Amino acid sequence: MTETDHEGGDPACWGHLHDTEIEAPSDTTLAELMRNLADAVIVCDADGRITFWNSAATRIFGWNEDQALGESLDIIIPERLRKRHWDGYYGTMRTGLTSYGDRLLEVPALNSKGETFSIAFTVSLLRIEGSDRLTGIAAVIRDDTARRAELKELRAAARGATQA
Repeated sequence: MTETDHEGGDPACWGHLHDTEIEAPSDTTLAELMRNLADAVIVCDADGRITFWNSAATRIFGWNEDQALGESLDIIIPERLRKRHWDGYYGTMRTGLTSYGDRLLEVPALNSKGETFSIAFTVSLLRIEGSDRLTGIAAVIRDDTARRAELKELRAAARGATQA
């Protein structure tokens, strides 16, 4: 019995997958990806000034790229959280370490109208190639408002069910 007879069709042909080398995406392709992601991508320098702001960041926060580039992250951080944020940010820049690198962070944010809303994001430390020295931090962010509202409703319903 041949492989074709046993499987009921033509033999599998995966050999071609091993015959060619997979090419890494070019810098141009990666830049295009960052510009067009559905999630916001914000990159900041070591001083916390915005150096990259994609179209999703505009949609989520309301500031357009021209308004955001060169600005402090304070434009998206509620005032009550700024000291804590900057203590952590500058501490990370100084030490090159963060405990947030592999965690999803959930915090309030500020939009261009001054309204707070919920975001969820991850961060990545940016280093000079071949060095431990940080040049900035990149964040991939999404609006988490709807999910947080659903979670709040579920918790309220669960509390109501246990009290009934």
